Amino acid sequence: MTEEEKPKPNAIPVHSSTEGQVGGSIPQVQPPAKNLYPKPVYSKKAGKLLKTRLWPTERWANPWSQPEYRNAAFQLAAIIGGDLLYKYLLAGTALLHQHLAARGIPSGPLADPAWTGAALRTGAEVAWTAFKVILVVGVINVNGLWAVWWERKLSAHMQSRLGPMYAGGFHGWAQTALDSIKLLLKEDATPADADRAVHRLAPAIVIVPAVLAFAPVLFGTELAAAKLDVGALYILAVSGVSVIGVVMAGWSSNNKFSLLGGLRAAAQVVSYEIPRIFAVVPVIMFVGSLDLAAIDAAQRGYWLGFFPRWFVFWFPAGPIALILFLIASLAETNRVPFDIPEAESELVAGFMTEYSGMKWALFFLAEYAYVLLACFMMSVFFLGGGAAPLPFLAIVPSWIWMLAKALFMMFVFMWLRWTLPRFRVDQLMDFNWKFMLPWSFAVVALAGVTIAWL
Repeated sequence: MTEEEKPKPNAIPVHSSTEGQVGGSIPQVQPPAKNLYPKPVYSKKAGKLLKTRLWPTERWANPWSQPEYRNAAFQLAAIIGGDLLYKYLLAGTALLHQHLAARGIPSGPLADPAWTGAALRTGAEVAWTAFKVILVVGVINVNGLWAVWWERKLSAHMQSRLGPMYAGGFHGWAQTALDSIKLLLKEDATPADADRAVHRLAPAIVIVPAVLAFAPVLFGTELAAAKLDVGALYILAVSGVSVIGVVMAGWSSNNKFSLLGGLRAAAQVVSYEIPRIFAVVPVIMFVGSLDLAAIDAAQRGYWLGFFPRWFVFWFPAGPIALILFLIASLAETNRVPFDIPEAESELVAGFMTEYSGMKWALFFLAEYAYVLLACFMMSVFFLGGGAAPLPFLAIVPSWIWMLAKALFMMFVFMWLRWTLPRFRVDQLMDFNWKFMLPWSFAVVALAGVTIAWL
């Protein structure tokens, strides 16, 4: 069979216009079959294309058939029922005690007001503690949303960026919220060769100390989730644990960029933790206590009736200690110019390279949590805590002054990020050991001179 006699692919017989003429069949390529898309579903009211989605009226035509609806209804009923049960139990206990006392019958422990009061006090303390924990976690979450939006706005103004000014509604308010939803719904990808157990555990090791470190933080005068006599030492000790999670993330990812980022983070945090602690020593020397409430109280009052007694004005040790603490805090939180563990131009994203979705968001949330923590610490240690800058402004609540000072220091953090270039890794370590550490020793000596002079 010759090449001409072989059957042609996709050939269909086509008759010529003249019967019996040579070449009665002409090879012709068939058109490709059309893709059969599902029939689109349109809204009867708005006329919008919905594809396969259901309208709420269709989905919730029978609400009790939806598991999430039943669960939410049962939870709401349990909350309301528990509250009513507590009130009726309290009222019934009092009536029972009165009834037994009127008949001279000894009341049992259930009707004993002392026993009932102790039980109620214990329950109230547990509920109050749970409320404070939820409040601290809420502050950290809201701070993440607020800080991202604020940093985008500052970058837009400082570097003439148009995107953060317009994308996402009025001044971009919705952009951060939508990014959070995206991270919650994004696929959780894990490298095939990664150590999966350590890879999953690393974000928790980073975020949990960030939450625990907020326990003794003052949000105002005597306004803290937990009162600790060694609050300053507790914060410095607990916040340093997160570096273990960073190293775990870098090592478990089985990626050379992640490993280098984790090792850089370990070297950086361990190195800059030393001058950061020494920068707090002058404050402890001035007060003689590690209690944050005592440090806050020591800065109340005014020199000459108008000049605040904040430790930043205790020359020369106070301002130098604040500058050292600020620089060390920038390095501790991996902020520019000290973001060597992430270094997008060198390490892609460093220890976070192989993380996505909510795991990546936890690292990001921890970073902003530590930024806020450092800002509150500087407010308490050096800027008077909840004290007003002038006597006639003391009418403003202390928590407003504390928040204003913390937000001002956060502005300084962001200002430096969008202003300064990044250090090289060798420059970063040289700056610590050759500049920060000697000055941290010197500031302790200057604090002794300040105490002797005052």
